Amino acid sequence: MEVQEEPSIRDTFKMSRKYLIYILMAAPAIAYVIGLSIFPAITVIYDSFHVNGQLSLRNYASLPGYGLYPSIVNTLIVSVGALIIQVVLALAIAMVMVKPFKGSKIFSTIVIIPFGVSTIVSAFAFSLIFQNVGGFANGIIVALGFKPVTWFSSTLSDLGVVMFSDFWKNTPLVALILYGGLSSVSPSLYESASMDGAGPLSRFVHITLPNIAPLLSIALLVRGVSEFNIFALPLVLIGYHPLILNTLIYENYSTLATRPISYAAATVLLAIIMVYSILVLRIGGAKQYAQ
Repeated sequence: MEVQEEPSIRDTFKMSRKYLIYILMAAPAIAYVIGLSIFPAITVIYDSFHVNGQLSLRNYASLPGYGLYPSIVNTLIVSVGALIIQVVLALAIAMVMVKPFKGSKIFSTIVIIPFGVSTIVSAFAFSLIFQNVGGFANGIIVALGFKPVTWFSSTLSDLGVVMFSDFWKNTPLVALILYGGLSSVSPSLYESASMDGAGPLSRFVHITLPNIAPLLSIALLVRGVSEFNIFALPLVLIGYHPLILNTLIYENYSTLATRPISYAAATVLLAIIMVYSILVLRIGGAKQYAQ
């Protein structure tokens, strides 16, 4: 049995110096996160529980009167709906991108273009597309022989326009993440499964999904957090009606008297994002990725 030698003081010093260099290199990023994310979040949470310098739940008790519950429902509809569409469409795009074919580079370039468009620019473009009179969408519908649609006529149609605009812009990011996962799957796995008689659906369920689960979890986490924080698109397309959580926060933050209400609404949004993130990390394959 070999006896392991204990590290010398010199070796320990070298290791400590190496780790110190890593810490110093990460220090700017850590300072950025603490200074511009964690500290402001703690400050907002603290202020949301105080009224005139005293601990109170009055801000939260007042939230329903400002449209809290409808804004939560609308946020969930837009965020979850857009996220489901993005994942399904992105997976289909990634499965096309991973197979070599003539014109694949052109196809990949076209897929990425929407992600490079500014959010405000895409919001303005879709406001023109979905205009009730003279909009491009109604122009196509009329050309096909159907009656024009009043796109902004109800809460669901308003949210549908926002959802459509959002998944058009952000699907490329999910597609690129899933493309990385699909590229790492060995073709020999599919060949072996085919020889054993597994059909396309069986190969997708038992080979593709388990292998891309970690990256799918990352995509759901990154895009899910962004979806719950959606702001510019709905503000340009539908304004403050119907409300979502971020427009509710912004509307009340702009007035000094209702600013504590915006702090409480922001804390509610943070709680929703935290719950969502924990669920994704627990059941979305993060454990496999860590292994």
